[in-house]
Amino acid sequence: MRKLIYIYILILSFLESTGQQKTDLSGTVVSDDSSFIERAEVHLLNTNSVTVTNERGQFRFDDIKPGSYIIMITASGYSSITKAVQFAAETADIYIILKTIYTQLSEVLVTAQKKEEIVNQLPISITAFNSKQIENLRLRNIDEISIIVPNLYSSNPGDKRNVTSIRGITTTSYDPAIATYIDGVNQFSLDSYISTLYDVERIEVLRGPQGTLYGRNAMGGVINIITKQPTDNGNSFMEVSYGNYSSQRYVAGLKAPLIKKKLFTSFSAIYERSNGYFTNTFNNSHFDKQSTLSANWFLKYYFSKRWSCVYNIKYVQNRNEGPFPLASSKDEAFRNPYLLNQNAQTKLVDDILNTSIANTYSGPRFNFSSQTTYQSNYRYYTRPIDADFSSLDAITIINNYGKKWNNVKTVTEELRFSSPASVSSSKNWILGAYFFYQSNPVKQATRFGEDAINIGLPDKNFSLINTTKNESTGISIFGQVTYKLGNRIELTSGLRYDFERKNGFVAGQYQKDPNPEPQFYYRSDTTAKTRFDALSPKIILSYSVLKKGILFISAARGFRAGGFTPLSSDPSLPPLYVFNPEYSTNIELGSKNEFFEKKLQLNITAFYSRISEVQVPTLILPEAVTIVRNTGLLNNKGIELEITGLFRKNFELNYNLGYTNAQYKKLNISQNSIEVDYKGKRQIFSPAITSYLGIQYKIKANFSKPMYFVLYSGWKYIGKQFFDLANTIYQTPYHVLDTHIGIECKRFSVTFWSMNLSNSRYISYAYDFGGTRLSAPRTFGITVKTFTHF
Repeated sequence: MRKLIYIYILILSFLESTGQQKTDLSGTVVSDDSSFIERAEVHLLNTNSVTVTNERGQFRFDDIKPGSYIIMITASGYSSITKAVQFAAETADIYIILKTIYTQLSEVLVTAQKKEEIVNQLPISITAFNSKQIENLRLRNIDEISIIVPNLYSSNPGDKRNVTSIRGITTTSYDPAIATYIDGVNQFSLDSYISTLYDVERIEVLRGPQGTLYGRNAMGGVINIITKQPTDNGNSFMEVSYGNYSSQRYVAGLKAPLIKKKLFTSFSAIYERSNGYFTNTFNNSHFDKQSTLSANWFLKYYFSKRWSCVYNIKYVQNRNEGPFPLASSKDEAFRNPYLLNQNAQTKLVDDILNTSIANTYSGPRFNFSSQTTYQSNYRYYTRPIDADFSSLDAITIINNYGKKWNNVKTVTEELRFSSPASVSSSKNWILGAYFFYQSNPVKQATRFGEDAINIGLPDKNFSLINTTKNESTGISIFGQVTYKLGNRIELTSGLRYDFERKNGFVAGQYQKDPNPEPQFYYRSDTTAKTRFDALSPKIILSYSVLKKGILFISAARGFRAGGFTPLSSDPSLPPLYVFNPEYSTNIELGSKNEFFEKKLQLNITAFYSRISEVQVPTLILPEAVTIVRNTGLLNNKGIELEITGLFRKNFELNYNLGYTNAQYKKLNISQNSIEVDYKGKRQIFSPAITSYLGIQYKIKANFSKPMYFVLYSGWKYIGKQFFDLANTIYQTPYHVLDTHIGIECKRFSVTFWSMNLSNSRYISYAYDFGGTRLSAPRTFGITVKTFTHF
């Protein structure tokens, strides 16, 4: 089928390439003092046409069909801009002036709607960070965007599998409620999830349901991460960081054209390590000593001016000698901060492989893209891990059974057709199909040791071995079209249909120590099948205000996939019980405005969400498995404010505010054979208020070469939030202050930094049974970075 599609496209591309009028587009890029800018990158949006300027600031595109286009120009030390270009003659020449960075806000390119657009022109709630902002914010892990983005909270219990909440819609199972994409590849579940950030071009955070274009598990929003890809601009960089707690970070990268304008490659890698913040008093050792080794390789080839292919491999090795640094309760965590007492200490081995191949075609009548991906994640503990969080030999978890088990594998395929790059048409459209297959074999034993009787069990020195195999297959089709209803009004409508089929298998065995083999099945082999489908519509009406702002109103629906409950030792909770998809319907009204010649940007959004068939999780101990039931109705409402301004030369201010009221209108939980009504309780992992203020000031030094002294400070305020559905485990409002000071020049920078300078202590993550992880304490260090063009 795929070969037939490619043959069809090749025939169409040949036919439409004949008889078409062609033109050349050339231009010159200069600074605001009329100096030529060399190595500026010029990109014709939504095409494969990318070039760089020569020493006289000149660039040229050949064989472009006459029409209306958008080009984007970026250069080091200057604010990025876009320019609308309309031409019908055989040749066209344009003159572009770039202003020095921090004298004008840069325009940020995003692909939130599966095509290249400018973020402030989109009628959706989205926060985007370019590479310079990512560097200023010192974002090193995905969860560090927490609070910086309005109404977003993200954290993890210590194993780098982040629980993320946007507008009160929270990840509560292995199927996330917030979808994360890295270079277009869906991080399909928490078991195939890359969290480390380096060599990143931009980060896009879409708030609200994104089911129409992204499908399953995007009911709360989407996080898009785009790493830097190779171009004709050859360069290399190195970064070295040292900090307290023996933290070290080494990053290096190289991007080079192998054949000019034809074949490009890039490679970047990172190694980071830390002794961690927690001490295990049982043996007086560093509990959460951890390291990460990761590499990212691209190979990009242009078959022609219209056809390109990108091959990418990402590989990650995470090692952690204390993946769950949890105190037994909130009170214990604050009474003895960063101290634990666990007798069973292990090492988490987490190996992730993420590969993809993407083909794109950009033509005068349509664009086409396909992306095929393969992901695998092999994750296990080298020795039993403590599950009673104490010095007792009571409960441990074992999952080291070889690569056949606990090795998740996922294959995906997406095909898309869309309208061409020319923006002269009265409508823009996209049509696509998506397929996935996932295999998730899990084998895990809960061992009850010598002290099991001391915690109320009738037996000791035995294990319950649970085996689970889940297979999921899904297919979807989607489409979206935007109509121009006049010069200022646009209407966008879209629809997606998803179909998913799941097969499940479970078995439970009893094993008595020291016998190496199980003695009998306490749960015989059990299998089940189920299927789901869902419709995800969207409609947006937007109005342009004098080309410097937009007003919009939208309605959208998203869903999180359903599934099976796992096997537990509780006989009242049968395995392979089917829970249904969870649905989110969102209505929002928003405004985006630009003032004072790109020196001030103001975005305001109000939203209301209704989440039905809420998947409510219950953690079953001691096996540490999560049972999910559809038993809730949740209403969310709130507002979001984003302000970005240059209030004087070299002084930039960013302020983001989010307010969420996420309250259950219906929630009945079964506890100890009694049904408890939690109506009126607040959603977990959802702060009532998120507030972020970032200030950056640059002072230019008068040396032979340009040099800047940079001061950056970020202040976070996080409102009250809860970590259990009963709302008994909560964190009161708190503040966090980050700051750094440094020196920057064209090819070199030195930065002294401190995170959590106020040394605030607060709950970062907590389970409903009381296990609590404190946030990181004050950290500080130095970072040196070099950058070279060639």
